[in-house]
Amino acid sequence: MEQLPDLHSHFCDLNLEAHMYASQWFLTLFTAKFPLCMVFHIIDLLLCEGLNIIFHVALALLKTSKEDLLQADFEGALKFFRVQLPKRYRAEENARRLMEQACNIKVPTKKLKKYEKEYQTMRESQLQQEDPMDRYKRENRRLQEASMRLEQENDDLAHELVTSKIALRNDLDQAEDKADVLNKELLLTKQRLVETEEEKRKQEEETAQLKEVFRKQLEKAEYEIKKTTAIIAEYKQICSQLSTRLEKQQAASKEELEVVKGKMMACKHCSDIFSKEGALKLAAASREDQGIETDDEKDSLKKQLREMELELAQTKLQLVEAKCKIQELEHQRGALMNEIQAAKNSWFSKTLNSIKTATGTQPLQPPPVTQPPKEST
Repeated sequence: MEQLPDLHSHFCDLNLEAHMYASQWFLTLFTAKFPLCMVFHIIDLLLCEGLNIIFHVALALLKTSKEDLLQADFEGALKFFRVQLPKRYRAEENARRLMEQACNIKVPTKKLKKYEKEYQTMRESQLQQEDPMDRYKRENRRLQEASMRLEQENDDLAHELVTSKIALRNDLDQAEDKADVLNKELLLTKQRLVETEEEKRKQEEETAQLKEVFRKQLEKAEYEIKKTTAIIAEYKQICSQLSTRLEKQQAASKEELEVVKGKMMACKHCSDIFSKEGALKLAAASREDQGIETDDEKDSLKKQLREMELELAQTKLQLVEAKCKIQELEHQRGALMNEIQAAKNSWFSKTLNSIKTATGTQPLQPPPVTQPPKEST
């Protein structure tokens, strides 16, 4: 009456007494209808500050629900206390604000004792003045109202129980269905993982075989290059030896020719012969014979030189072919390495996506494809 006079007068008009809605609060410490997050706060304050906190919480509940209670009739008010009011404080934030408001309410202990004495005095006087028949009727009406309230609460509890059972059964069925789906996905993922590992093993074997083939081809090409280099070096050495030999023979021929010419010029008879025309022709003829012999030797040397040039050209052609073959093998090796890397990345991406799909998470992005480093030939 002192804290909420308008609400008190409204309850008096409706003949709604405090025990009709607050008895359950005080008897059960608000655990019958209110959520546990709110009950925990109340028990903590009860242990810290004593029993007065129960009155503070009750007044805070009435203050926060004042507008709704002023518009309700007798049945609506009882239903509000029984159903709607506990639903408001299912959120922990609302319960926290209610407890803050309850702590701010000041109810002196002396006033509570005074009200208690006045209430007891009033009840004694009423009992003395009241007709027993009226008292019995009133008690009967109160008991009927309590019975109706309890029946309604029983119906509500039964409805909530059936609804919760149905909801739990539906949740259980959904969980079982989801577990079956996840088990199937897990089996498929395991099968894919086994297949992927087998494919990876085959690709690794193929890669090892290709590496071995490339290694043999590379060794063969290197051997051919070494052989060709040796042939070229030998050819250059032979050419230099032939050139030196030809120069030595030409110098020796000139020296012999000069010696013969000096001896012939020392002889008078030979010098007379050489002074005439016929003698000159004879000398010319002898020179021609000597030149023919020199030309034959030159022709043989040129023939050998052409053969060696032909052999050199063939060797160069083989060298060019070997280089082309090496480049082609390098190109094939790079392409195969790219394919192997792409296959590995594809396998890795598929495996991750399968696992992520099985666990219900988003798939990750596949790692970037890195080109394998080119090996020098």
